[in-house]
Amino acid sequence: MTQTTETPAVQSTLDPALTARLQARLAELVAAHGVGASLAVMHRGEVLAEAAAGWAHQGAGIEATTDTVFQIGSISKVWTATVAMALVDEGLLELDAPVADVLPELRLLDGAVAAEVTLRHLLTHSSGIDGDFFSDTGRGEDNLEKYVAQLAEVAVTHPLGATMSYCNAGFTVLGRILERVTGVQWDELMRQRLFQPLGLKQTGTLPEEALLHRAALGHIGTPPAPAPVWGLMRSAGPAGLIHSTPREVLAFAKLHLDGGLAADGTRVLSQKSVEAMQEPQIEVPDSWFLATHWGLGWFLDQWDGAKVYGHDGGTIGQSAFLRVLPEHDLAICLLTNGGDTFALYRALFDEIAAEFAGVRMRPELEPSAEPLAFDPADYVGTYERASTRLDITERDGGLVMTVTLSGIIATVAGGDPIEMPLRTFQPGVFLTKRPELDAWLSVVFYELADGTRYIHHGARATPKVG
Repeated sequence: MTQTTETPAVQSTLDPALTARLQARLAELVAAHGVGASLAVMHRGEVLAEAAAGWAHQGAGIEATTDTVFQIGSISKVWTATVAMALVDEGLLELDAPVADVLPELRLLDGAVAAEVTLRHLLTHSSGIDGDFFSDTGRGEDNLEKYVAQLAEVAVTHPLGATMSYCNAGFTVLGRILERVTGVQWDELMRQRLFQPLGLKQTGTLPEEALLHRAALGHIGTPPAPAPVWGLMRSAGPAGLIHSTPREVLAFAKLHLDGGLAADGTRVLSQKSVEAMQEPQIEVPDSWFLATHWGLGWFLDQWDGAKVYGHDGGTIGQSAFLRVLPEHDLAICLLTNGGDTFALYRALFDEIAAEFAGVRMRPELEPSAEPLAFDPADYVGTYERASTRLDITERDGGLVMTVTLSGIIATVAGGDPIEMPLRTFQPGVFLTKRPELDAWLSVVFYELADGTRYIHHGARATPKVG
């Protein structure tokens, strides 16, 4: 599938007054919370405003502009999911057939999961595969094949389909499945199936493609400083390696708002699959963090009763936010590269949603006014999965969560344990703050049918191991 015309990826009718106002507001928020950011707003099919502020690369003195490419991180997962659903349309994949039918070499420590996991499980983060297993399998076009071979030593953190736990590994497996059924390597498949049909000129998957444009570098730490590396290993591609601009991310969002049609009328995805991707598939145990449910790729929420779907992304010092309010034909994309990006996102999206859709985001979390009674013994212990250990200890009648990272994540983010006191919120639900963020984040304790205790935090289910 190729693009043969110069149809714009998304129509633009910039509103000068709105653009100036958002530019001033973004600059104000970037000065308070971040290093650099770029924003675009699309309403009724047209981009009405673009703005950028701060640094693309503070160390090199390169300013962010609306043409700067940022890493969109895990928003990439919805792009990979879109291509997967297009292959379902074509009969090359089935949502509920074992992926072992097309990828018989898949092995996990739990052989039953490897044999029974389906495309639906991968798309909804319910496979149980330990999702934060990262491995650099090189720059070759066989990187996904090599990654899948290494999963034979990777554990399963929950029974198949029993809960939702964010799974990067599952989307790398999905990328390999797409390669197998099409015979096309994942990066090239994204170009053929999405970038070209949507007329995208600044969107890519490889660092050498980003270097053709003004590219943002991530910034980490407090105060934020340039990150030591630009991006993740190539094997993370289907889960999070696409780079783009807010305008071109909105062209992707418009594909879904327009029922699977590109701007030039090319059908990329069926209306049926567009709708299926936005249907709730599984509840999110921590419904306060991102969303209440997950669809097929998208996460799903409501703001003031209005339907919202979207995705976030986080790489090495870069954070991305995409929200679509389909009933109001509104889509907003913010790409950032350091600082308290969550506070920046909340302030902007709440104001924009109120102006264009008359709705407000869910209010920020706050601990209970009076501490709730609880028995610390119900929660104390060690909870662990790949790359992360959570130790819950009692201190002065309260609870403290100590987060210890390992593996590649620790190398990038720092391996020193971080203590995070927990405050009561609701029975079984506590709130805490990360050192780099001002907002309260939820920590949900829950139990599966088999009796295993879990913490759901950061969209991930971490089982109690001791």
